[in-house]
Order: sequence, then structure tokens, then C-alpha cells
Amino acid sequence: MKNNKVVLYIAMSLDGYIARLDGSVDWLMDVEADGGDGGYGEFYKTVGTVVMGRLTYDEVLLLADEFPYADKPCYVLSRSQQAPAPHVTFTDEALTTLIPRLKLTSEGDVWLVGGGQLVGDFLAANLLDELQITIIPKVLGEGIPLFPQGTVPSTFHLMHIQKIGQMASLMYKTIDN
Repeated sequence: MKNNKVVLYIAMSLDGYIARLDGSVDWLMDVEADGGDGGYGEFYKTVGTVVMGRLTYDEVLLLADEFPYADKPCYVLSRSQQAPAPHVTFTDEALTTLIPRLKLTSEGDVWLVGGGQLVGDFLAANLLDELQITIIPKVLGEGIPLFPQGTVPSTFHLMHIQKIGQMASLMYKTIDN
């Protein structure tokens, strides 16, 4: 049996935001890292399947000339019917059936890319195994929070801390609540 995990790998401002109110992540572009990719390449090698919300998908399309996850199965969760798109499967399947199925069939870990509402939904359904959060040394003042109001109370176990340039990367495992 496969031992794949569901991992949230995401960047967050010091004040807890993952994007500006309009969904923009332009504030991530000028952060002093380690001269490399901040560990992204190593993380991405462990990923077998990518999952994200439709708003996150729309933002990814704005940021990149080519879809950056075209080499992996990618599921975009959307309540509304979407026109077919290359490299992604749009779905409104319940998380409680979709995610366990992906864990079993994926050729690696399942990466929850975002956004904040989905993070809350995954926590409520007890579907996250690990959180890898990189803290960006900026205060945005407002934006889309990583943990929106109404997120279920959750407890995590700190597994690893790493300094990457001016960023701090934190790895947590979830604890059954």
C-alpha cells in the first residue's frame, strides 16, 4: 500500500496572508532567498499529484507563460462547470472521496497548492498530513489569510525549521484532533 501524504506547501506573509485581496502574489517576487529556489525543486520531486482551487489556478495562469505543473496530474476544485483546459482536471467531487483516492493512486505525495478556503476545508475533513509553510518577511496589512475565519481549531507538531535567506521554512505534521 502506498504511503503518500497530503502536503500543504505554501508561502505566507508575517501577518498570515498568502495573497493580496485581489489574489496577487507579486509580493513574493523580491524576497532574498538562498541563491537557489528555496527548496522548491527538492519538494516538487516528491509530488505525484497537484490539487488547487479555481482562484489559485487562475492566478497560476497569470504568473506563468506555460502551466508549471503540466508534468503531473493536476486537479482544480471548482463548484462551477469549467471549459476543458489542457493539463488539468476540473472537479467538484467531494474532498472526502477525491483526496483518499488520489493518495492511493498518486505516484508521489499530493500537493495542496492553495488557497485559503481549501486549506480550511482540508483541515475540517482531516485530510492534511503535513504543512510546509515558508514565512516571508513582509507585512501585507490585508489579504487572503492562510487560515480564514471559521477554520477548525487544529494542533500541529513541529518537525523541522530551516532558514532560507531571509525566509523561515517550517514543517509541521498534523495531530489528530
